[in-house]
Amino acid sequence: MDALSRWMMTEGRCCGDPVKVVSHFCTTLIEAGVPLWRVNIGQHFANPLLIAWGVVWTPEGAESYDVTHDVMLTDSYVGSSFEYILAHRSPLHKSLRALDKEADHISYHEFAEAGGTDYYATLMYYGDGSMHGCTFVTQADNGFTAENLETIEAALPGLSCALEPVTMRKSSRSLLRTYLGDGPSEAVWNGSIKRGERTALDAVVMFTDLRGFTALSDRASEEEVFETLNIYFDVVVQAVEEAGGDVLKFMGDGILSIFPAADGRSREAQCRQAAQAAQTALAGLAAVNTTLAETGKPPLDIGIGLNAGRVSYGNIGSPGRLDFTVLGAAVNLASRIEGLTKSTGHPVLASASVAAGAPGLFASCGRHNVRGVSAPVEIFFLRGGAT
Repeated sequence: MDALSRWMMTEGRCCGDPVKVVSHFCTTLIEAGVPLWRVNIGQHFANPLLIAWGVVWTPEGAESYDVTHDVMLTDSYVGSSFEYILAHRSPLHKSLRALDKEADHISYHEFAEAGGTDYYATLMYYGDGSMHGCTFVTQADNGFTAENLETIEAALPGLSCALEPVTMRKSSRSLLRTYLGDGPSEAVWNGSIKRGERTALDAVVMFTDLRGFTALSDRASEEEVFETLNIYFDVVVQAVEEAGGDVLKFMGDGILSIFPAADGRSREAQCRQAAQAAQTALAGLAAVNTTLAETGKPPLDIGIGLNAGRVSYGNIGSPGRLDFTVLGAAVNLASRIEGLTKSTGHPVLASASVAAGAPGLFASCGRHNVRGVSAPVEIFFLRGGAT
């Protein structure tokens, strides 16, 4: 196993490809006489949306997967070998022959039905003290021998050396994506946006607000308020991301999103994408309201303001605490246009710059006074057909 450990600590550690690392690990163990049929290398995730990721290897190939927090509450995890080894901090060696239909976890039965004869689950330990689970299944008639298990355990420290930096990078980058969105997270990760620095670009700004949130907060429990916000956020965020935008910030019940334009020639595409996101959000909310009506709950109502223009985004704050945000007159106008949805009765309003960039999708609803703007501003409502 010395050669495998050297590979893991050199080429494996630097390649950054967990599928390649796990595949090399498994094929080397097979060459050393360990009769592997299926291997699952699970990794804990420091992420509020995902709790784990990993790589499953079989002789046919290997692929990575993600695990959400919700899975931890299902039968897939409860009673599994992963739960056992993490709770007891010790390996588990189990024959897949003569299983108990009632007592043994469903995964054991599935492996046995596919020809598995023996099962081994064990732990990897990283430098930060975290524990990560690994499972090994064989189809060999005699199962895993004591020597096979010793070989596996002897190889795991090398595997840990190769996968720990991958896990740390994946956790860091996933956290950035979760809180900043795809585009900004890449800029922050690459170090191109430091405190005080900013990037100017053309973009369509989308500001979304939940109607009646103050009244909801006064009359509903905290649990109901959080549930409502999550439903609303799910609808809008999915609509924005599907249309190619980035959600930058949640501000109470407000959502700030942008659709960046690489150059002036792409303005029309960004305007149409923003219009599509707005229409998709309304359709999603309509479906949600149908479900709410069935349970006797009041419907949700939103307002959306769109504006196109030059914006600047970057990190602002103190030396010890930063916030990533987007600033500019275009942002302010989008927020104030959204405020007009209350008085006009139209859920989606846009400036002339957006309407011009998406011809046929908007119609004028006249000029309106906008706070901070000296002269009345012509406002346009979304009339459908955003494709």
